[in-house]
Amino acid sequence: MNFGLQGGIMAKKDLPRIGKLTPDIFNEVIFPKTGAPSYELLVGPKHGFDAAVLKVGDKVMVVAEDPTFGVPSWGWRQFGWGVVHICASDVAVFGVKPKYMTICLLLPLNTQRSVLEEIWSSIHEECVKLGITIVGGHTGVYGGISYPLNGGCTVWGFAEDGKYVTPGGAQVGDKILITKGAAVEATAILALQYPKTLTRVFGSSLVKKAQELYWQMSVVEDALTAFDAGGVTAMHDATEGGVLGGIYEIAEASDVGVRVYLNRIKISEEAKKICGFFGIDPYKSISEGTLVLTVRENSVEKVIGALKSKGIDAMVVGEVTSKECGRKVISDDGKEFELEFPEEDPFWKVFFETLEKPDL
Repeated sequence: MNFGLQGGIMAKKDLPRIGKLTPDIFNEVIFPKTGAPSYELLVGPKHGFDAAVLKVGDKVMVVAEDPTFGVPSWGWRQFGWGVVHICASDVAVFGVKPKYMTICLLLPLNTQRSVLEEIWSSIHEECVKLGITIVGGHTGVYGGISYPLNGGCTVWGFAEDGKYVTPGGAQVGDKILITKGAAVEATAILALQYPKTLTRVFGSSLVKKAQELYWQMSVVEDALTAFDAGGVTAMHDATEGGVLGGIYEIAEASDVGVRVYLNRIKISEEAKKICGFFGIDPYKSISEGTLVLTVRENSVEKVIGALKSKGIDAMVVGEVTSKECGRKVISDDGKEFELEFPEEDPFWKVFFETLEKPDL
């Protein structure tokens, strides 16, 4: 149930061209009309919350829903892998292990059987690895779509009541951590989409490393490992809006201030060069695979150690402050500016404007 909505500047009667809806449209159109109320709904639709929490007997159920789409240049195995991990990540960031899944897989006309087999085998294999049971869904061929589309994948899991976190749990004095670094998804997708162009500019070695980042576009292991280590107060994956967007959403959901230091945020050589080539800001570009989390100060080393034991880089990039102190970003040269959510993730404009252009 992905109700964390934001996006770009729009005309009064127009929806955003690319990405999630803006908060004003969400507040005016979506939020007032969410069906019948239920006392079992513990955490419902909120900005920056990508899952809901329901009371089910003596346990809670965390449930999330997400769409994803595939492009031939990425590879169909990659598409199936991404469907599972991107959807499962939204449950894992609540500290809850994903357990069950339904999926609506939509295929364009003239899809070859071999394509379906490759996609579905990948979905099955990743569900097995993560311990997720596929319990239902819908699969079919339809006109009006250009590429295979996960029209909606729902994932859920169960936990003891109170044994979960939300993006709204950050507390003053907590440290802000991230895993892996910035622009993981943007870098990987662009490298898969334009291998010839980027190889000509940067060489095959860098492009291959960038493409391999695709397999890091999951925070399932990051989130469950950090939560089990203890001391985690809030988690969120850095999807649209990137690392800075993810930090902003935690701050907004928690009603707190933050101080973030750009020079502490890791940007790989691949991300620097590819984001620079396309003229997009890596700090604000989509980065599925990067976990943003707040941790009590006395638990930071324990959380970092647990993550590193799984081969996951983690770094402290700032701290949570009182709301009165504001939300500040400190640049490399020490200048201070306000942290604001990007009006539109710069990746989407580049991605869609260049999608039909040949990679020559």
